[in-house]
Amino acid sequence: MSEPIRVVVTGAAGQIAYSLLYMVAKGDVFGPNQPLILHLLDIPPMMGVLEGVVMELDDCALPLLHGVVPTDDPAVAFKDVSAAFLVGAMPRKQGMERKDLLSANVKIFKVQGEALDQHAKKDVKVLVVGNPANTNALICSRYAPSIPKENFTAMTRLDQNRAQAQIAQKLKVPSRQVSNLIIWGNHSSTQVPDASHAGVEINGSVLPVPEVVKDAAWLNSTFVETVQKRGAAVINARKMSSAMSAAKAASDHMRDWFMGTQPGKFVSMGVVSDGSYGAPKDVIFSFPVSIKGGKWEIVKGLEINDFAKKLLEVTGKELEEERQEAIQIIEA
Repeated sequence: MSEPIRVVVTGAAGQIAYSLLYMVAKGDVFGPNQPLILHLLDIPPMMGVLEGVVMELDDCALPLLHGVVPTDDPAVAFKDVSAAFLVGAMPRKQGMERKDLLSANVKIFKVQGEALDQHAKKDVKVLVVGNPANTNALICSRYAPSIPKENFTAMTRLDQNRAQAQIAQKLKVPSRQVSNLIIWGNHSSTQVPDASHAGVEINGSVLPVPEVVKDAAWLNSTFVETVQKRGAAVINARKMSSAMSAAKAASDHMRDWFMGTQPGKFVSMGVVSDGSYGAPKDVIFSFPVSIKGGKWEIVKGLEINDFAKKLLEVTGKELEEERQEAIQIIEA
């Protein structure tokens, strides 16, 4: 057993955290031999609920969980943490536009960026789940100048998992047999789900998904739209935003970041853009990445067809507009 690491989850009394905390504390993310101390941050009115969450964590009697620190103080929450799940944000409700979310949430992520800068370990890995995740991650990074920009990521793994499930259902195979789905751009309805480089394992061989699906029209329309609008569809059905699936995706994202990806496999993460594939620079843009030794690297040299290029332009433009709007809100 190694020394415990400290892991913070914000919005810790909320729906996503309720599923996520168990996954993290039982070893799904950092491995079966890594003890941890959980730091749980929420706002003062939620402290009573958070107390109940702490009781439940105690009652799980999890061998890897060496302590729990519930708090409403960012300085305490971010002290010496090695990993941060920034889940807490004003949730999207039915009928809300992303711009409504932006003005409410960028101020939260400015405060959390400052707290990370002052109190977290300098190699902390930060995953932003709270929406609009890409721009919240950008703002968070902006206010944590002592932490490398590469250490701030946004979650598009939920979209990747949704895409994987859609392809698996279409081909009537288990989800685990489908790999290398890509989500380009923003975690919004402009995102670009892309199956053109995906593979599916059939009878021990990995075959290109487009060749097996044999339906380009479906891949360019129904598939893309279903993944883009899945979050809204869940809200319409549940009357609340995705929680269990979001927690699973956050767990997947952070596990791969710490543990690495398998050779030849890549995953989608919102990371600081270097302009690859014509994406605007200095926004948090979702790319396919491979990960080794805790460092992600954008997968280069993939062919992008004209249909996808047009969609990439749209999602890139949206991210530039969000960045400009967020900076105006904060500097006002």
